[in-house]
Amino acid sequence: MSATLLDGHDVVLFDLDGTVYRGGELVPGALEAIREVHRRGVTVRYVTNNASKSDSSVAEHLTGLGLTAAPTEVSTSAQAGAAVLAAQLPPGSRVLVVGAPALVSEVDRVGLVPVRDLADDPVAVVQGHSTETAWRNLAEACLAIRGGALWVACNSDRTLPTERGEVPGNGAMVAALQAATGQEPVVAGKPERPLLDRAVSSAGAQAPLMVGDRLDTDIAGAVHAGMPSLMVLTGVSTAADLLAATPDQRPDHVAADLRALHRPAAESAIAEQPGWKVRVDGDALELSTQPGEAGDALAALRTLCAAWWPTAAGPVAVRGVDERAQDALRHLGLA
Repeated sequence: MSATLLDGHDVVLFDLDGTVYRGGELVPGALEAIREVHRRGVTVRYVTNNASKSDSSVAEHLTGLGLTAAPTEVSTSAQAGAAVLAAQLPPGSRVLVVGAPALVSEVDRVGLVPVRDLADDPVAVVQGHSTETAWRNLAEACLAIRGGALWVACNSDRTLPTERGEVPGNGAMVAALQAATGQEPVVAGKPERPLLDRAVSSAGAQAPLMVGDRLDTDIAGAVHAGMPSLMVLTGVSTAADLLAATPDQRPDHVAADLRALHRPAAESAIAEQPGWKVRVDGDALELSTQPGEAGDALAALRTLCAAWWPTAAGPVAVRGVDERAQDALRHLGLA
């Protein structure tokens, strides 16, 4: 049997929202795929940009969905943000926290003193997602940052997926402070390296694989960290987003869901796939089927990316030359 995508990796870094679950439900195929990763003895790390939940609560949520998960298998952007602060500040330094109690706990865990008010003379600000963040919290942080405080953002995701759709994420609140201060924070979560580096280090691993649904965080983070990645089409980023991706957001593999981990690696690789042919026609692409058995729509997508990416980046018009190609493009939302 051909080598599977999992072969050769000693840890898999799983994004959570949109990759493993959506709200209170597992993504189809996730349970079986992750159980098989464990069965094969490969280490698992769940890496989340959501700084509002502790590692224990994330593990409890995953366990409630049927997975086996321990707090030590969870790496959060709150942990990464606290680690960034601890590397730059003396123990006992006061840090103004804009975020949830989980972030407060992580700041305390690394030997720093979490505070909520400018009157407490903080030397740094750390900002993570919280549904309770109000204007007053942003105002206190704004004044501290303007006064020279070190500013660390746990992540910069502008939206957060929920069962009702995408809502403002931590990045939206970060953007408000950027506008008010003219400053840029140090970002600890994806797409920057601290969160992923911490997860790999905690596993003692040498050959990681990143799996996620967002090009701008999960895949860009993998590119920045120099690790291979799999994009799954179960969350935010779409086939059109993938085709238009810039070099710093391009995965090595793309698949419908996590079950691709246990399929031959060549099946999900961004490369020309059997049965499909793409011709670059100026600023457009022509997709056609070839004699013999053509693959599915995702195989067509991989072939399109393999043809377009070496040529340019950004949105591109795609035409189906024959009926099956047109059907594939409709399925991908590229017609």
